[in-house]
Amino acid sequence: MSLFSRLFRGETSFDFVGHKKIGFTLSTILLVISIVSLVTLKLNLGVDFEGGTVIEVENPADASVTDFRDVLREFGLESATIQLTSGAGADGVRIETEVIEAAEERLVVAAVAAEAGVEVSDASVTAVGPSFGREVTRSAVRALVIFLVVVAIFIAWRFEWKMALAALAALGHDLLLTGGVYSVTQFEVTPATVIAVLTILGYSLYDTVVVFDKIVETVQISEGRSSLTGVINGSMNTVLMRSLNTSLTSLLPVGSLLFVGSFLLGATTLREFALALFVGIAAGTYSSIFVAAPLLATWKSREPDWLELEGATVSPAPVAAPPRKSKAGQAGPRRTAEGKPKTKKGVAQKKPKPAESMPEPAAAGDDEVAPQKPAKARPATPGGGAKPRPPKKGRRRKR
Repeated sequence: MSLFSRLFRGETSFDFVGHKKIGFTLSTILLVISIVSLVTLKLNLGVDFEGGTVIEVENPADASVTDFRDVLREFGLESATIQLTSGAGADGVRIETEVIEAAEERLVVAAVAAEAGVEVSDASVTAVGPSFGREVTRSAVRALVIFLVVVAIFIAWRFEWKMALAALAALGHDLLLTGGVYSVTQFEVTPATVIAVLTILGYSLYDTVVVFDKIVETVQISEGRSSLTGVINGSMNTVLMRSLNTSLTSLLPVGSLLFVGSFLLGATTLREFALALFVGIAAGTYSSIFVAAPLLATWKSREPDWLELEGATVSPAPVAAPPRKSKAGQAGPRRTAEGKPKTKKGVAQKKPKPAESMPEPAAAGDDEVAPQKPAKARPATPGGGAKPRPPKKGRRRKR
């Protein structure tokens, strides 16, 4: 049977807990890269967060980025972000600058429109003040914190607090990876990006809750017969195909938005939104399998109940075997640790006499009922042979 068939039937036997160090190592490397990038390169925050002026015009003159930058240099705005766009109708340009005064803004818009070959009235200008940008940032952070608190309370109430901590660790993992990708690629962070991040946290949480719910169900079914490793591995192998199907069906349309819509067709306004969704869904699937569940296994493996079930507790000392009997009903001589007979001081211990061989008891006759248990050997009579049994009451013996 192929791997895909076993995945589809839930019959895989991957040892996720046994190879958890591989997942932890890979996650650590990615997180370190993300943190270093966030500290050094930082995020490319849009005007909605930092404030500024956005000028959007069509570009029938087909002016280049260098041409527009030369125009902005006359106003001391050479560090502005200039992006050429392409749409269904005509190509255009999008310019983001710092906050400028109203009088200077009119001059800049007129110069940009002249370079692009359009009228000033055809230009679209959006000005965002610094106070509005700070308010948007505070609102985004507030929404994220409220989301994490509510999620932690729900999982702790529905499952347990260790599962809540593991789920929060997976969500933090996904947030840092998504932020690292934005920092490395220097994609602009917009309010649409924040919405996409909150959406991907929902996907990540869904996968994690599915795995945890299956673990709880498996523990109830096993009734203490399976170890923690077996329970978690079995649960994850059971829901593995379900998690992969959910993620793949979400990644296909998001990937088409990112690669086909934004890169090939030039719909740049969808790029920041689609990138956050794509990275977050992929990271959420990875974290629910290789971060949340193995982390839960690491924490719960220290609990006394699971330690006892795993056989990690110290086993009791073995009970000494009773001494051998040399005769029926008599114990043999005690022996020392070296195996020699134990003797009293000055008195030699006599060797026990070998037990006399006892003849086999006579077989039961036709008129006697065979006993269920083998009878004990009886002492030998002077004439030899076993002592006959007395006949049962109510039955005469034939002569």
